[in-house]
Amino acid sequence: MKSDMQFYLGPKAKSQKIYLFRFGSLTMKFFLIMNKLILLIIFFSFPSFTTAQSADYLKTYLSGTEVTAICSDGQSIWAATNGKGILKYSAASDKFETLPNSDNNLQQNVFYSIAANNQFVWAGSTDGLFIYDKKRNYWTKRKFGLGGQLSNWIRSLAYDKYENVLWIGRFMYLSKYDLKTRRFTDYDLTIKGDKKTNTIKTIAIDGDSLIWFGTEAGLHKYNTSKNLNDHSSRQFYDNKLNFFNGEGEQVSISAVAFEGNNIWIGTDEFFTKEKPEFNVGGIYKFNRKNDWYKFDVTNGLPGNGVTALARTGNYIWAALYQFGSSSKEIYGRGIVLINRLTNRITPVRDNRIPDLINCLYFDGTNMWIGTESNLVKVELKNKLALWNKKDK
Repeated sequence: MKSDMQFYLGPKAKSQKIYLFRFGSLTMKFFLIMNKLILLIIFFSFPSFTTAQSADYLKTYLSGTEVTAICSDGQSIWAATNGKGILKYSAASDKFETLPNSDNNLQQNVFYSIAANNQFVWAGSTDGLFIYDKKRNYWTKRKFGLGGQLSNWIRSLAYDKYENVLWIGRFMYLSKYDLKTRRFTDYDLTIKGDKKTNTIKTIAIDGDSLIWFGTEAGLHKYNTSKNLNDHSSRQFYDNKLNFFNGEGEQVSISAVAFEGNNIWIGTDEFFTKEKPEFNVGGIYKFNRKNDWYKFDVTNGLPGNGVTALARTGNYIWAALYQFGSSSKEIYGRGIVLINRLTNRITPVRDNRIPDLINCLYFDGTNMWIGTESNLVKVELKNKLALWNKKDK
């Protein structure tokens, strides 16, 4: 008696049925083993972005636009841009649209950071914090007095859903906006007189009890069960006491991502002829104790500077750059995927993704990549790349 079996190789091969005929138990086992090998090859080929199927998962938007930051309010994707203001993604039209504003009171089009919840969108500029009230369809602006005009450059924003608080990273000083009390509070995080420990570059929410503030001279860990003004609520990591392996003259923090017991920390590369070891750059995998494993050009990275980090499943996505010693400019070096279990580095190669990348955001299904000249969406169909909730 004859029996048959069929399987599909993917979206592009739905019409290609492969039939297996059982002429004997050994023949059947041989074909099943071969089928599994074929599927495994397809399954593990995703990280290199070189399969024909991967092209179906990648789409570009906003050609000619520099995208500086991306976030989600749980339903919509929002993008901050350099020159095009704040844009909202419409799933119905599959397009990014300028935010409708009946009073046209958003008199700013250059933004560096963005955050959102179900009521508000917050956008950071060099001229203060812009707040969009969704219900009223209206923008307002908040300026900060402490630190002068330079301190109104809002470089990082993070909404803490556990405390219903917006954290505001300024060029100088950190601010907190409590949505319950509608009150702003400023904080000075300066350590031992070093003003760069109070220049906030990135903010990362770590579960319901910890927040990390990255600065130009190190990383603050804050326990939210205590008042931030209480020094016992914070621990500071710089290149002293063998933190960051004691490398460089100082450590400028550009990105933070979390997985399991480890924290992944991206740093800036910057140096001069007089100070060749000023900021050495690289990615550090920190086990929350005192073990620091470093990734840099000596073990596979195409550049030591890091602009963004994100996690999907077993992979850490890292956007990289190289600092030009002569030009004093940065040169994009694209994206790599780092297997968080094996530490293996795999470059992402696709000519639709520019080399200089500003931001990464994973919404649970898609990886959004904001670049110097467009916005790229990668739909992660592959199970290997999807977020494993058990690892949260």
